[in-house]
Formats: sequence, C-alpha cells, structure tokens
Amino acid sequence: DRYVACLKAIFELEHLSKADIDWLKQNGGEELINLAQFTTFKSKYEVPIKFLYRSFKTQDLYEILKKLDHGKQLESQEVDWLDSQNLFIHESKIFLTYDFIRLKNKYKATQHHESSFYSPLYSILKLLDAKKRLSETQINWLESNQLFETIEFFKKDETVREIQFSNLKAKYQATKHSDSSVSSPLYQILLNLDADKPLSQSELNWLEEHDLTETFALVQEIEDKRHFAELKRQYQATECEDSSLSCHLYKVLKQIYVWNKLSESDINFLKKRKLTKTLTCAIDRYAANLKSQLESGQPLSNADIDWLKQNGREEIITLAQKKHFSTLKSKYDICWGYSDISSSNSSQLYDILKKLDQEKRLEPEEFAWLQIEDLLRRESKIFTTYHKIEAIFYEQEHKRTGNQWNLASASSHWRSAVEAERALKLTENLKIDKIKNNKLKSALSTTRGGAFRDLYEFDKAEDCALQAIKYFPSSHHPYTLMGALCYERGDYEKGDMWFEKAIKRGALPRDQDAEIKRVIKRANNVERRKIMAYLLKKDSQRYKWVKKYIDALENKKGKQARRQG
Repeated sequence: DRYVACLKAIFELEHLSKADIDWLKQNGGEELINLAQFTTFKSKYEVPIKFLYRSFKTQDLYEILKKLDHGKQLESQEVDWLDSQNLFIHESKIFLTYDFIRLKNKYKATQHHESSFYSPLYSILKLLDAKKRLSETQINWLESNQLFETIEFFKKDETVREIQFSNLKAKYQATKHSDSSVSSPLYQILLNLDADKPLSQSELNWLEEHDLTETFALVQEIEDKRHFAELKRQYQATECEDSSLSCHLYKVLKQIYVWNKLSESDINFLKKRKLTKTLTCAIDRYAANLKSQLESGQPLSNADIDWLKQNGREEIITLAQKKHFSTLKSKYDICWGYSDISSSNSSQLYDILKKLDQEKRLEPEEFAWLQIEDLLRRESKIFTTYHKIEAIFYEQEHKRTGNQWNLASASSHWRSAVEAERALKLTENLKIDKIKNNKLKSALSTTRGGAFRDLYEFDKAEDCALQAIKYFPSSHHPYTLMGALCYERGDYEKGDMWFEKAIKRGALPRDQDAEIKRVIKRANNVERRKIMAYLLKKDSQRYKWVKKYIDALENKKGKQARRQG
C-alpha cells in the first residue's frame, strides 16, 4: 500500500518525504526513487508535458538532467540529443543551465556552487564571454566571492583593450587625449568608428568639446565618403569609380539629394559621362519636389513652369494652373459660377486674374468680358483691384506728361478702388482756379467732391460740386453728385430735382440709379426703408428694382454675419 501511495504521489507531481525515500531504499524501490527524482527534474527544468510519462529506462533525459543538476558539463552527443528532441531551445531553462555550467568551467568559476542562472555570476560570465567590460560593482562581487581566477580573465581582456585603445588613438589622430583608460568615452567612439558605424550627434559633440579636431575631421571625411557611396547607389551612378570627395559628381549628387534643380553645367556633366539614369533621377526628384510644393499650397515661379515644360512634365503644370486658378478665385472672392464653366471661359478668367494679380492693366475687351460675366460688381475684389491698377497708371502718366486730365482720371479710379484719401491727396495742393480749361477744372472739382462724399464730409463735397457747376455748367457730373448728396441727407425731392438737371445735360437714368444704390448700401435699415417707400410711392414701375436690391443687400449681410458667427 505504501509503495502504491508513493507511486501515486509521483504521478501527481508531489514530492516524496524523506521517510518515504528511506522506506523505498530499504524495500528495493530504487527505481521508484529515480522516477521521483526524474519527475522533479522535469518540473524544475520545465520539460514539455509529452515527456512527463516517457520511460526513463533509456536513461537519456534522466541522466542529462541529473548531470545538469549536479553542475556537470554535457558531452557533445548529449547536447545533440537534447537538440534533436527540441529541448535545447535558446533561453529555455535547460539551455541556460547548460550555458551557465559551460561558462563557469571556461572562466574557472566552478568553486561557486550556486547553479541557478539567476545568479549575478551568470551575467558577469556572459559579459566576459562577449569581451565586454565589467563594472566596478561586478568586479567587487567577484572579489567578495574569491573568484580571483575569473578576475584574471577580465584583467587580460583589459590589457588587450588598452593596447587596442592606444592603437586606435594613433590610427584616428587622437593621441593628444591623455586619458588611456578604456573607461573613457573616446574608446567606445573609436571602436564605433573602426567598426564603420555612424557616430551619434552626442559622440560628435564630445570630440568637439575635447578639441579633437583632427579626429573630428577624419570622422567627417569618413561620413562624407559613406554618404557619397550611398548617393551613388541611390541615384544609379555606381559606374563612376572616382570616390574622392573633390569629385564633381559628389557635388551634383548632393544637389539632387536636397531636391535642388541642377544647373546647365551639372546637366552637361552628367550627359558627358553618360550618367543618363542619374539625370533621370535628378529630373524625377526635382519634379516631385515641385509637386509637393504645390500640394502644400506654395505657388510655382515662372522659372519652375519653364523647367517643367522643358522636361515634359505637363501634368504638374496643369496641376499648378488648377491650384493657382483656385487660389486666385478664392483671393478675388469668386466662389460661385466658375467651377463647371467651359474651358475657354475658364481660361479667359484665369488669364485676367493673373494679370490683375501681377498688377497689369487689362485690355478693353477683357474689361468688357468681366462686365458681361457680371464680375465687376462695385467694391468687389476684382473691381477695386482693376481701379487701383488704373489709378496708378494715370498717376504715372501725369508725372510723365504733366497732363492734368490724368489727375482727374487717377482720382476717379482711386475712388472706385475705395481709397478716397488717395484721391483727395492727388488734388489737395492743386490750384484749380489757375487752370485755364474750365471743363478740366469742373472734372477735378467733381472728383474731389465725390471723394469727400465717400468720406461722409458732405458739406465739403457740396462746395466742390457747386464750384464744378460754376466752372462748367453743361457737364452732368456735378449735378449727379448734388443729387446723390441730397439723398445722403434724406432730402429725396431735392435730390430728384438735381438728378433731373443732370439728365437734361446728358446723364442717363442708370447713372441716377447707380448713385441711389450707393446711398442705399451705405444707409442703415431704417433709412433704406424710407428711401424704398419714397421711390415706390413716386413710381412703383420705374423703381421696382429697389425692393429686390434691398432684400439682396440684407440677405448678403445675414450670410456674412452667419459666416463670422
């Protein structure tokens, strides 16, 4: 019964007591004792479950685990057997125990009886085996455990490292650094350098801080040569055998690397050496750079567009034009009506916007086209930009010719560009009374009065209008200005009287309507409704446009408020 109880305990992975082991010895149960020990070994070394009930009579696994547990080295055939059974997996407990025993024997540390690979000794021995340095704490640990023979291995390696350090300092011109200890950061830097490993920025900084200029220069040269070789490979120029850093090819490849456009001489250099693949890489890379520039919202220069044309990259030019057109439409507040128009109309608008953006004057047919397309709405971005360009042109013409009619034109255009102050500045020191031409005097006074009106200085505006009438009574412009001023002040009947006088002198009803619209736009809601009521009562058919115009203004104002909100 006791034998059966022991057997049951073993198969349930329970440890036998000392009394059970003594009883088995006295009653011929040595095999059962071995089985118990084998079961313990398999648990300790985490042997897979498939080996749990395998017969141990062959003694293979049992004897191997028994040797490991007693700190004995394995024979090569035992290692091969473990490997064949997939029991010698790296980082497994069997492998680590074997490796620890191997290293203890190799570095004469067998007197240390601890067999667990969790021991600090195992970490120390692995460092020794990898020819790596030990810390002061690790050396002290070896000394405290009287492992002096193991320490000798470290000392021998240190001597080798010191000799190696000295040779490296000579090789890389760092002999002026007096520290010969391999604990110096310089040792690891030179090791990395000798192993052809790129140095980190902190290592480069260390060389500079310790004034190792010759070493730093060597490092830089090595890095540049490595970079040159990599650029050759990357840009398919490996057939060029010249690897000197003074080689012109290196300069060209660096230009390609930083996305730069190659100069004509660089292109000829590549063509002459038949590096056509490299030239193709350069073109592809710079084209990709321009495309990336476009996609990030940066416009292309005219030189870039010319380059793209020369190198057959029309698809990027098309993309650039679409992006530029979209930017210009946004800049000039054209967000409606021009997304699905014909290509001819789109091209016409794009050409006009480009001219305006470059501050170039429009041709009369271009101006007419904008009017037909209803794109010259008063105070729109296109409208004000056009008039600003015209104002500057007429100012320059006045300076060039001295013709004072150009001042009247420039002043009128500055008003349309919503820059009334500049319109006034043109004529503020002008002695209009001294001018002989009455029609010119009237024109200058009228445009000056209009600028005062824009700035809500109605009294000054009226003085200018009356003076203009005095200078040239047959011109309709000052009468129209007087009609607008009366409407600005709320005196609509008097305004109509002046408008009638203007029409008798050649003004058109649409001129009157345009001035009334300006007054309505500048007025508040109460004043707008007063004007609307007056005009509709006066002639509902003639002024049927008033209600629609006021509704459109209020809708536009509401949309702007919602966008801002």
